[in-house]
Amino acid sequence: MNLMNFDHISYRDLKHNQLITALSDNVQKRLWHHLELVHLPLGTVIYESGDDLHNAYFPTDAIISLLYVMEDGASAEIAVVGHEGVLGTALFMGGLSTPNRAVVQSGGYAYRISAAKFKEEFALHTEMMTLLLLYTQALITQMTQTAVCNRHHCVDQQLCRWILLSIDRLPTNHLVMTQELIANMLGVRRESVTDAAGKLQSLSIIEYHRGHIKVLDRAKLEQRACECYAVVKQETDRLLPKYNSLKSSYIERSHIERSHHEKNAACSN
Repeated sequence: MNLMNFDHISYRDLKHNQLITALSDNVQKRLWHHLELVHLPLGTVIYESGDDLHNAYFPTDAIISLLYVMEDGASAEIAVVGHEGVLGTALFMGGLSTPNRAVVQSGGYAYRISAAKFKEEFALHTEMMTLLLLYTQALITQMTQTAVCNRHHCVDQQLCRWILLSIDRLPTNHLVMTQELIANMLGVRRESVTDAAGKLQSLSIIEYHRGHIKVLDRAKLEQRACECYAVVKQETDRLLPKYNSLKSSYIERSHIERSHHEKNAACSN
């Protein structure tokens, strides 16, 4: 996996990941010494089914899709991980591998920590242990609800749910994703995604052009989605209430802090 590394990480940048933000300053500072900022290009396979996990990832603006791949090559998404969480729960749950593939669904950045250090910090801090276990419960809810959704709901509803889960993990309402990739995520035919996206576009709910999806009316998108999206969101909010006030402001706040820091540095010089 060819990733771009950044040696110098600003302590303020850690607030781009909401799990880390929810930790106390003391724990954040301990983690900071073990984190490495990496760029995750769209389509990057972080690990394959059965691979030993050597690192954990705290995404900032990247989205990572967990896919189950069948023997015949067919695949379906079982969960997504973005700035609300961490990739690598199997490490602190006691396993070294998982039977799914992790692939970058939306390119961006993440903080990488070695498996050894991740497990060490998990065991060291009760606060971190509790938060990560709560996140794992929310992730399990997402996985089980996705299975129910794929079995009982139409492609139109599944697409609405998938778009909502994706933009919840991005700072904008804009996605870059081809219909073929969406079909692979949902485990359906490409033609089905074309029809479903066409309906949403005709209703002025989304704008879709050459792999670019822009949400125009989120309220209507939520109305057309099945109950699975609301179940996952409500459970995540219940387990991790600190996330509620962070989604809309975490990028803006970081930019303000960076600007103030630069001004102060200029004044000191």
